[in-house]
Formats: sequence, structure tokens, C-alpha cells
Amino acid sequence: MEEIELRHQRITGDGIDLHVVTAGVGPPVILLHGFPENWRSWRRQIPMLAAAGFSVLAPDMRGYNLSDRPPEQNAYQLDHLVADVAALVRATGYPRAHIVGHDWGGIIAWTFADKHPQLVDRLVILNAPHLKLYFQEVRHPRQMIKSWYMLFFLLPRLPELALSSNNFKAVRDMFRLRPARKESFSDKDIETYIEALSQPGALTAALNYYRANLTIANMRKIARSAPINAETLVIWGELDPALGIQLLEGLEQVASRLRVHRIRDSSHWVQNEAPEEVNKALASFLS
Repeated sequence: MEEIELRHQRITGDGIDLHVVTAGVGPPVILLHGFPENWRSWRRQIPMLAAAGFSVLAPDMRGYNLSDRPPEQNAYQLDHLVADVAALVRATGYPRAHIVGHDWGGIIAWTFADKHPQLVDRLVILNAPHLKLYFQEVRHPRQMIKSWYMLFFLLPRLPELALSSNNFKAVRDMFRLRPARKESFSDKDIETYIEALSQPGALTAALNYYRANLTIANMRKIARSAPINAETLVIWGELDPALGIQLLEGLEQVASRLRVHRIRDSSHWVQNEAPEEVNKALASFLS
């Protein structure tokens, strides 16, 4: 594959500026990363999508890396995160975009497709639950046990101390030890993520995604969300240590035009662990 030029831009979101890596020309695909990564989460997908005739936008989500980092916790509520994505779609000059999201990026993508169906062409979700199903499932011990860290992240200050201590050892161990396919993240990948998280306020901003959204009020609001009508592909690494495979059960209730692609020997970071299989599924679905 020929070398694809990556362009670095700043695009105005919902009252903040987002750093966005763009590539290619054609119908837009917006790639939304999760915790605690940044645009580099998609570095194995961007060249393929650009070569396949798409214009690719991979933002650093608000609070991450080179994007603006508002200090207020409520600046990370889903309404603001979704409004950032709407601004990105409008910045493409196209009426709609394909939306692809992993982890928190996937939760934002699900919510975006619910709130702005007119801006979504096709929707792709990678190892991210629909919150309606997640809030139902987390009441059961099998998912509650897997989700202990989310409750920990809701505490003030202590998570920042735990994650950053000993030169971010917990984060390094997550990238090195938790994927089913070891070596999915190079030392350079990990150092780049740590460097971004080390910036003043960056770790708190990342944790504020949990603190601002995993609330009782949000659970009630999401319980009333309508089914998503966009054609939807869910790609799921079956060995995810944090999200049980039972979160796929009942997905057709929230996405009426659904396909599911399971990857048996991959875990949560599926686009990094199984990039060739993910790229093949993405290219086939979006084309």
C-alpha cells in the first residue's frame, strides 16, 4: 500500500477546538477512540480507509492529547461529546458521515446515531456496549465483577493517583498484559499514550468521561432512547476482559439493521489486536 499523507488540523467542536488527523479524499469516515488512547488508536485503519476512497477524520476526543481540555467535569457529558461529532460531520461538507467508534468512542457513536440520525450514513461499533443494555446487564454479577474499575474511576482524585503512580505502571500494564494478542501495542505506542496522559489535567479529563456520564439520571434518559435505524456493524473481540460477550444479547432491540462480526481470539482493543480482520470487515461494510 502506498504511503498515505496524514494531515493535522484543528476543527471547532462544541465550544472547543479538536485536533483531528485527516487523510484521503471521498465520503467521510469519522473514527472515535476510547479510553485512554487518542487518534493513534486508528493508525492501522487510517491508511486502508484512505486508500479505499474515503476521507478519514480521526480526532483526539475532547480532553485528550492535542485537543482542548476543559477543566469542568460536566464538559464531558455525552451531550457535549455528541455535539463535537456533529461539528466534525458538518466540517466535512458532506450531509452525512460513516461513524466508527471503539470503547468510549463507541458509546458516543451509539448516542450520536440516536440523537442525529440524519447525520449518520453507516455506524460501526467496536467493543463498546449500548448503554441501555449495559445498564441492564451491570446489575448481574457476571458483568458487575468485570466493571469494578468503572466504579473506582468515579471516585475523586484516587484514580488519578493509582493510574499515574510509578510512571503510569497500571496503564503500561494494561496495554502490555491485557490484550489477548500480546505485542499488539509497541513500546512507541505505549510511550505516546503515556506522554499524552501526562499532560496537566489530561488524566482527569479522561476519567471525567466516566464521572460525567455513569449517573442515575443518565441511566433513566438512555432507557428511553429510540432504536437506531442506521445500518450497523458491531465488531466484537470475544476475549474482552471488561465487557462480557452477553452485552451482544438483545442488540437487535436497539439497532434494527444490525450485523455482528465476532473475533474469537481478540480482546477489547480489537482494531489493534486484529487489524487485518477489522480492516477487511470495515472495508466490506462501508463500501
